[in-house]
Amino acid sequence: MSDSDSNTGVDKKRRRMLIGATAVVGAAGTAAFATPLLMSWMPSARALNAGAPVDVNISKVEPGQQLTVIWQGKPVWIVKRTEQMLKDLPANVPLLKDPDSAVDTQQPAYAKNEIRSRKPEILVLIGICTHLGCSPTYRPELAPADLGPEWKGGWYCPCHGSRFDLAGRVFKNVPAPTNLVVPPYYFKTDNLLLVGEDGGAA
Repeated sequence: MSDSDSNTGVDKKRRRMLIGATAVVGAAGTAAFATPLLMSWMPSARALNAGAPVDVNISKVEPGQQLTVIWQGKPVWIVKRTEQMLKDLPANVPLLKDPDSAVDTQQPAYAKNEIRSRKPEILVLIGICTHLGCSPTYRPELAPADLGPEWKGGWYCPCHGSRFDLAGRVFKNVPAPTNLVVPPYYFKTDNLLLVGEDGGAA
């Protein structure tokens, strides 16, 4: 040890140890800070699965009831229509903008029919109004005072007054330009359907 080191009382070994310890602590702190930051940039499992198909068990859906699930961040309605609901659909035809589902982009080919579904009793729709994206309200009752004597059930959009029947077909003289969208779906079993894929079947 030189005279200058002894005079100032500097212990080089201790200095090296302190510098090394500080570097280790600094590196650990940086890693602790950076890890959650980097993890926040990675998509979550929920985000990764947001576009994935959704299995829906419909075994407990009662006649006339609407079930809502989320697919691709959108509400999807599954309605178990009663026989009366199906019988009432033809009466709406003169009141509708597109009763025959002529706008192809609103449904897959297998839902381009008067009931807009694969099975008569089960209707599957994306629950977003085709006007400005509000979510209409399910109104299955017949002729309520606020919707008039010709109302045979369907959906009413509280945002701007658009109306859709129990096949998701839009009425005339409302802001919505097209029928509600039917997403791709298919039945895996009688009581289990998959929303998001059509199963390759017609």
